[in-house]
Amino acid sequence: MRRWFGVEYTLAGMDLLLHRIGWSVQVPSRKATERDEEKIAAWKDEQWPVMNGRRRTWAPGCASRTKPARG
Repeated sequence: MRRWFGVEYTLAGMDLLLHRIGWSVQVPSRKATERDEEKIAAWKDEQWPVMNGRRRTWAPGCASRTKPARG
């Protein structure tokens, strides 16, 4: 915005301006005509559990190669 209009907005300010003119980045105005609900349901049943699997538990460590973890 600054480059075009010489005005700088925060993200919250930009969000407010877009909502005032009816824009929303979160929700599409309509669903795509190509949308296949059966394929989406099958993907959710098969792929989502694999992708959303158990997370690692916390373990002591450090990302630095030069500073070993205390343990």
